[in-house]
Amino acid sequence: MDLTQLLAFAMQNNASDLHLSANNPPIIRVDGSLKRVKSDALSSDEIRQMLYSVMSEDQRAVYEKDYELDIAIAFGEKARFRVNAFTNRNGSAAVFRTIPSDIPTMADLNLPPVMRKFAELEKGIVLVTGATGSGKSTSLAAMINHINITKPKHILTIEDPVEFFHTSKKALINHRELGRDTHSFKAALKSALREDPDVILVGEMRDYETISLALTAAETGHLVFGTLHANTASKTIDRIIDVFPTGDKGMVRAMLSSSLEGVIAQTLLKKADGSGRVGAFEVLVGTNAVRNLVRENQVPQIYSMMQTGSRYGMITMEEAVNNLLMQGIISEEQAKSTLMKASDETIVAKDDAEDAQAQEKAIAQSQQKTATPASKKDDGDGGYAF
Repeated sequence: MDLTQLLAFAMQNNASDLHLSANNPPIIRVDGSLKRVKSDALSSDEIRQMLYSVMSEDQRAVYEKDYELDIAIAFGEKARFRVNAFTNRNGSAAVFRTIPSDIPTMADLNLPPVMRKFAELEKGIVLVTGATGSGKSTSLAAMINHINITKPKHILTIEDPVEFFHTSKKALINHRELGRDTHSFKAALKSALREDPDVILVGEMRDYETISLALTAAETGHLVFGTLHANTASKTIDRIIDVFPTGDKGMVRAMLSSSLEGVIAQTLLKKADGSGRVGAFEVLVGTNAVRNLVRENQVPQIYSMMQTGSRYGMITMEEAVNNLLMQGIISEEQAKSTLMKASDETIVAKDDAEDAQAQEKAIAQSQQKTATPASKKDDGDGGYAF
């Protein structure tokens, strides 16, 4: 069995991923579950030959040097695959993630109506978050597609690697891929500000410099879409702020509060009838009240704001899951499992934020106590300058 047959088999079975690992048969992931292909185990050499068949000479050299590589490949006109080739104790291995060539619409994905409003904004930052494999890239592709067919705008995407290829329609779309078209997210974002974009998609906001430049782009009148690995809206805010040094946290809160338009935290749940998976979306909208909470470092209160903000399109993960359960789309067991995870993450996020606030308060009190004796002591001899 060669790689072409394996990729075709994965597509025929609606698999999201194909796993190749030495001394194991090929394995596909269908609706979130791994299933072994009835085939002989693959050797490291066989897997390496498969990988080399879709790599360029330069990519082979990088893989041999670094033991890992991210690339994207086309499979005819039907689909593309995001490939991570790596090395384990048994030799060569790889994971192929399916990327459909047909870009889904927002209606196809049943995205919340407020996400259409996010796509139609003129400026600000919108973050789509969730665990790996939760459908972030697909949701963003649908939003970019909506802009592409409705607005005469310049859309610039910076990804590692480029996943969904959009053909320019009403908009002009330029895709840039790390390693092939630019050396880093940082370099591409710096360059982007001189490329007259209206919309910038940042494939992954990984570090301080990337997040800082993305916020700057949003502040300077661009619409910025980005992804983060966070499971709740409030944790997303914390994640961004935590990336910055202590002395810059006040500045980033101010930047984020002025440009934040929305956060979508999503997950995929198995349907009760076994026909596939459905998205559950937690939505935070950047209202004035929410922005004030971010600016004043009151992130734990955002959850209660979401509970009462349905008129703005806000919804908590708990509400989203319960709605799917009431409609009979997911099972009670799936709902309980998801809500248990969401509840634990919310509690942890609140505890972390409260601990940080308590620590800042303790430091401030300590500084006041330290300053008080000195000011009293200096009454008689001219004093000390602080």
